[in-house]
Amino acid sequence: MNFSNKTIDVLSVGELLIDLISTDFAETFEGVENFKRIPGGSPANLGMNMMRLGNRVRLVACVGQDAMGGYLSDYVQSLGFDTDSILRVPQPTTLILVTRSQKVSDFEAYRGADCQISASQLSDEMLSQTKIFHTTCFALSKKPAQTNILNAAKKATELGCQLSIDANYAQKIWQNRKEARKMVAEYVSNGAFVKISEVDWERLYGSPLTNPKAAAEHFLDLGASEVCVTLGGDGCYVAAATGGSFLPARKVAVKDTTGAGDAFWSGYLTARLDGHELLEAATAGRRMAELKLAHFGPLPKTIERLKIYEDFQHLASTRIK
Repeated sequence: MNFSNKTIDVLSVGELLIDLISTDFAETFEGVENFKRIPGGSPANLGMNMMRLGNRVRLVACVGQDAMGGYLSDYVQSLGFDTDSILRVPQPTTLILVTRSQKVSDFEAYRGADCQISASQLSDEMLSQTKIFHTTCFALSKKPAQTNILNAAKKATELGCQLSIDANYAQKIWQNRKEARKMVAEYVSNGAFVKISEVDWERLYGSPLTNPKAAAEHFLDLGASEVCVTLGGDGCYVAAATGGSFLPARKVAVKDTTGAGDAFWSGYLTARLDGHELLEAATAGRRMAELKLAHFGPLPKTIERLKIYEDFQHLASTRIK
């Protein structure tokens, strides 16, 4: 990727919200008594993690004109974000209840401000300065954000920007699965980098993911330039037109799975911005995910960038032709 003279490494577009995560491990909400308030939202988490790694990040999001909206604005500003692209709107700040889990968290969403992203927040000037434009299925699930993000993504591509998407589909958030597939396909067709988990695949396509290579090829056929299929405790499969590779996971003492996928993608995209190849990018992503899995709540304010590249000389992979 060649992005000479562009000043924004990643433009992360979508939900900035409050995660209320159970303080104890739980598979369902019935037995949960206490929650911890944590700034969240997949695009926000990705942006925060990329900022921690030293990238230049802009976050485009909407929060309410309420106490939680003020808390989120102050929090991201304390991390060094420019808050000019974070709009305060009359709707209440979106809240997500989340079970703390060692496998897959359950959640309930109480949506408000997150879907109010406007065209004015995504100016041509900002898009022209962006290297990677990133969003999620959550962000694309509801208008007006859906329309404005898709339009901006097309414009960003015309201006030489690389698209990225976390296809984190959930029917609780986006009930019309047929529409979701259509919108994801439209976004991906512009050469996007795609991240999808095995759980997201099953939710989006209605059947278990049994063949990661076939799943990757599905998105490549839609027009994606790179695909990463994450397989939980088994590892991940990464692919491009030139071929694919499997990278196994490593054992980690899990304290919290929430945000691990966002941490993985932040390491992956950082490595790609630094010119590293597919498997190296996946290895950097794995290292970031390991750091998050071993940590409850947000990661430390800064993470040494070279730390995510420590495993490059020890790559253990099976290349699939």
